[in-house]
Amino acid sequence: MNSTFNNQQAYEKALKRVKAIKGFYAHLTSYCLVIPVIIFINLRFSPSFHWFWFSALGWGLGLFFHWLGIFGFQLLGLGKGWEERKIKEFMNQNN
Repeated sequence: MNSTFNNQQAYEKALKRVKAIKGFYAHLTSYCLVIPVIIFINLRFSPSFHWFWFSALGWGLGLFFHWLGIFGFQLLGLGKGWEERKIKEFMNQNN
């Protein structure tokens, strides 16, 4: 029963991660499609002031933090895996 419960937890965790990754790629795709349109509109109708940088940098910052939440902390060793490692470490100390 415990193995079934762990398998179910692992499946739910993997499903949540896949949804997060899918959301990130949707965010990245919309950024790559919309920002060039905004640049075109800006340069076509008011080329004297490049206001597209505000939207590109603001949205890019949001995209960066989205990436950081999904992939970045794991690359830095600060993902949720450290919680599991610490739990195992404390359990091993008690034995």
